[in-house]
Amino acid sequence: MASMSLAASPRDSGESAVQIKDMNKWFGEFHVLKDVNLEVRRGERIVICGPSGSGKSTMIRCINRLEEFQKGSVTVDGIPLTNDLKRIDEVRREVGMVFQHFNLFPHLTVLENCTLAPIWVRKMPKKEAEERAMAFLDRVKIPHQAKKYPGQLSGGQQQRVAIARALCMNPKIMLFDEPTSALDPEMVKEVLDTMVSLANDGMTMLCVTHEMGFARQVADRVIFMDAGQIVEMNEPNAFFSHPQHERTKQFLSQILH
Repeated sequence: MASMSLAASPRDSGESAVQIKDMNKWFGEFHVLKDVNLEVRRGERIVICGPSGSGKSTMIRCINRLEEFQKGSVTVDGIPLTNDLKRIDEVRREVGMVFQHFNLFPHLTVLENCTLAPIWVRKMPKKEAEERAMAFLDRVKIPHQAKKYPGQLSGGQQQRVAIARALCMNPKIMLFDEPTSALDPEMVKEVLDTMVSLANDGMTMLCVTHEMGFARQVADRVIFMDAGQIVEMNEPNAFFSHPQHERTKQFLSQILH
């Protein structure tokens, strides 16, 4: 089966895929994000790490408005995120998301999980949606599982289905929220291999993860967050070899040794 290509712009295009300016968010009295600023260029791969509760997942969930923010601005692919539901839907059509716990529909087959959104949201004919889904299931190396239900698959296979499902919408940007943290260790590699392959194709990616080997291999920049702020941001070699902030040094010493 022919592989499905991914539309992507070169990383040196300079075009902005995501722009976050002075973003603040509160959960009640808890100030979870504090003056966050980040610009991601098209085709750039960003890995976000930090301790639990540092605001990593909340930040990327604000990019497709799964979480609301109270101050600041987010622009995705030139579209300012406002309270306008049409704008939010427009952004979500262009942004794929892969969650920690797969979020597959258990009553639908793998193929049905992958074709649901293209048929209903993109208004794609069923035959075309199924051909696209099979191409991406082939891409993540599980086309033979298409007629099974999620409960019949391993965790690693389910996460690869979740990635294929997101790709079926032909997103311009992919968000990964700790995609391997719910997996058994032996299943982690198969999911990371799929993500490396996507990165090598030039997909714009923001990935929250503790997989530092993955960060070294594919990231253009690594971000360290703590207490709701971006504490440090650098290319991988400098980030791991010469961290500038004490909090970054402390965090890396705990997860790398």
